[in-house]
Amino acid sequence: MPTEVVHVLGAGGHCRVVIDALLCCGWLPSAIRVRDDRAVLAGSRLLGCVVHSPTRPGIPLSGKVHAAVGAGAIRESLLASSGLERTDWLVVLHPRASVAASATLGEGSFVAAQAVVGPCSRIGVGTIVNHGAVVDHDCLVGEFCHVAPLASLGGGVHIGRGVLIGAGARILPEVTIGDGAIIGAGAVVVANVPPGQTWQGVPARPSHKGQ
Repeated sequence: MPTEVVHVLGAGGHCRVVIDALLCCGWLPSAIRVRDDRAVLAGSRLLGCVVHSPTRPGIPLSGKVHAAVGAGAIRESLLASSGLERTDWLVVLHPRASVAASATLGEGSFVAAQAVVGPCSRIGVGTIVNHGAVVDHDCLVGEFCHVAPLASLGGGVHIGRGVLIGAGARILPEVTIGDGAIIGAGAVVVANVPPGQTWQGVPARPSHKGQ
């Protein structure tokens, strides 16, 4: 059973997912400090864990920290401003996820229940692999990405930094997705995606939003 305190930053829906994983890993509610800048939430509870406000109090945080916000840029900002070293950015791995022994998980990353991370794959710092998502063998997923529920990456896929792979999207093997790209929910990507573009559809093509 963990004995440290973990500060979970952000008190929205994804926070519930993170807390559930922590509880399943043996963390006690008293050791989970949810923090949010919305003062109206102070003193409320999420899955039995008290919400504290603001996110960063006047005294330095101690223990571990995890950013429980869906948007990668916000997760990055919260972790960077926490005052804690990267070595204290907690990896949260749900016990009902499947992660290969040869895979690596970056600091502050999250792997949800029923997700799969295959052999020799690398998950970047602060990245989310959400419920039921599959990251197959030899994939590289960059920092502060979000692989949404039921999305799948075929073997050897390379995902840049700050990428969103929408729910149920499929990325075919060996495809590369550039930094900051967005792949729409349910899309099937069969070709490389340049940085910063939004692709949608089956097969996926650039949307006007991404031009």
